[in-house]
Amino acid sequence: MSELYIGLMSGTSLDGVDGVLADLSSLPLRVVAHVALPLGDGLKAELLALNTSGPDELHRAALAGNALVRVYAQAVSALLNQSGTPAAQVRAIGAHGQTVRHRPQEFDGTGYTLQLNNPALLTELTGIDVVADLRSRDVAAGGQGAPLAPLFHAGVFSRPDVDVFVLNLGGISNLSVLGGDGSIVGFDCGPGNSLMDHWCQQHTAKPYDAAGAWAAKGKVDSKLLAALLDVPYFALPAPKSTGRDLFNPGWLAGKLAAFGSLAAVDVQATLAEFTASTCASCVKNYAKTAGTLIVCGGGAFNDHVMNRLRGLLPGFTVESSQEHGLAPLQVEAAAFAWLAQQCVHGLAAGKSSVTGAKGARVLGALYPR
Repeated sequence: MSELYIGLMSGTSLDGVDGVLADLSSLPLRVVAHVALPLGDGLKAELLALNTSGPDELHRAALAGNALVRVYAQAVSALLNQSGTPAAQVRAIGAHGQTVRHRPQEFDGTGYTLQLNNPALLTELTGIDVVADLRSRDVAAGGQGAPLAPLFHAGVFSRPDVDVFVLNLGGISNLSVLGGDGSIVGFDCGPGNSLMDHWCQQHTAKPYDAAGAWAAKGKVDSKLLAALLDVPYFALPAPKSTGRDLFNPGWLAGKLAAFGSLAAVDVQATLAEFTASTCASCVKNYAKTAGTLIVCGGGAFNDHVMNRLRGLLPGFTVESSQEHGLAPLQVEAAAFAWLAQQCVHGLAAGKSSVTGAKGARVLGALYPR
């Protein structure tokens, strides 16, 4: 049977939907096609609003899930048209959904993670099997349910006898530590692009700070940086995960309240340093010697943050995943194609050293065509 899979990714940054059609008959995989579609302003605003409590949440969440799936279906159609691939040749779609709450192990000891999605509708719209609900089994087994990509990163980027670090700079940043001895550790570092994007939108009306050019013009406020770093999460050992439940605009406003009127450009510079320094600190905690840091996600295009990572990690080679065979905006979508493949074949995709679950589990639920 075909080993063509589609992976769809709409991440914490809410900058759109990335989709890949991937040939997973062997690793490293072959990307057959890639598309990136924006989320409409109304849908983006609603998804962001649903990260916090509000009126009539169940109704709004259901409709937002339907709307998101329609963008997913457009991405699938574009991938098939671009590659000339019939839908019948695609084994399954890995559709992660949009995370709006992520609280593993909290409240009752199990907690929950919630992604808006409607995989049944996606199956109806595409005529292709859909694998969804990729996090909840790991949470049920005592894990964090995140990050899910480190095992995929290992299949694509690991090298024998050499430690490799893979940093995904999405809305939230996460790190995969791929040991040359075959060991794998992964966890969320903290904010990636989300706070920088929020501040840029608020003060420049642009969706993000292209190449980090605005942040590069500002000066880092050391006292604000220290306040941003004063969060218990950073001292927690791995496995750990986080999201907008903690690092959100309200949290940032609370931190800024004690600092009066800082120049907006200096706040942006400090937020960029915050992202770079938390990520660099995570790498240092696991680095035996200087090595290679491969960066993927939208943050790989932020030249200022990439340069700060190089400055904070002397001796390290800090490169985009493009230099290692997979474009930055394709990596996480490809990971969800791989996760779909693992589910279809009944293979475990989690790892205790990454999420803290009691053991490896088959992740995801299958919605057949």
